[in-house]
Amino acid sequence: MTSESHIVEYKTLGLTLAALVVMTAVTVGAASIDLGWVNVWIALFIASIKAGIVLMVFMHMRFEGPLLRWSFLATVLFLAVMIGFIFWDVAFR
Repeated sequence: MTSESHIVEYKTLGLTLAALVVMTAVTVGAASIDLGWVNVWIALFIASIKAGIVLMVFMHMRFEGPLLRWSFLATVLFLAVMIGFIFWDVAFR
């Protein structure tokens, strides 16, 4: 069995670090502004983007096959539906 190693360049790692730091600053900035119920959705959206970047770069998901990518997307979709149901339940109590 052969295993391929995926070496990520330092430039990619540096850009990833910069993107995560900027998005963390945006999250902190958005949290300091009172937008009501929209704050939660903004924070979840930014956190999802940050998680996607970490997944693609550090967990090497971009090098994986289509089966693993589709199973991951199905899991994320299922999680999004469950979180949506929770928000729906809390909003209409």
